[in-house]
Amino acid sequence: MKKVVELEHVSRSFRRGDEVVLALADLSLNLNAGEMAALVGPSGCGKSTALNIVAAVDRPDSGSVRVCGVDVSCATEDELVTLRRRSIGMVFQAFHLVPHLTVEENIALPLALDHRRDSARVAELIDRVGLDHRRRHYPSELSGGEQQRTAVARALVHRPRVLVADEPTGTLDSRTGAGVVALLDELRRGEQAALLLATHDAQVAAFADRVLELADGRVVG
Repeated sequence: MKKVVELEHVSRSFRRGDEVVLALADLSLNLNAGEMAALVGPSGCGKSTALNIVAAVDRPDSGSVRVCGVDVSCATEDELVTLRRRSIGMVFQAFHLVPHLTVEENIALPLALDHRRDSARVAELIDRVGLDHRRRHYPSELSGGEQQRTAVARALVHRPRVLVADEPTGTLDSRTGAGVVALLDELRRGEQAALLLATHDAQVAAFADRVLELADGRVVG
């Protein structure tokens, strides 16, 4: 299968006052199309930093990062914007829906930002996430699970080759969260998108093809 994410010996540090904090240390990770990997570990272990680098919103201090054939380490900002808009989908713990847009409009937003329209694709995803009866509702009128399903559809509407999900069930009850992860799992298989997910929940991690345990920015298991 084709590799769409390739991290080789990636390190990333941040300055906190006079202290330098090592967020990632010599992390290597490959993901194939249609594959799901889960990052687990305590808060501060580097999960979100790894996701940000794969999502091309951050760059490593050292090491090699290639996402969908683009060298993130040396790409221009314009190239990274294009990569994110066309090849990467993101799901967050906080849903980040635009409050004055309907479900349908929120899902279509990534296409609009790339000056595209695809009403058939939007309608297909609304149906697949079970929100046809909510398509003209606003986020404030939705349950938490419905908001997250809207966010999942939005992340997939532009047919990304890579999905990153940062604690996507963190604000949901266990039953609703399990439903959202099952939906993500179903859609990434159908769309053949590589999915990298960070979670504290062992039940969520159990959906993954591989589970990587991080501690102090390193893979320890």
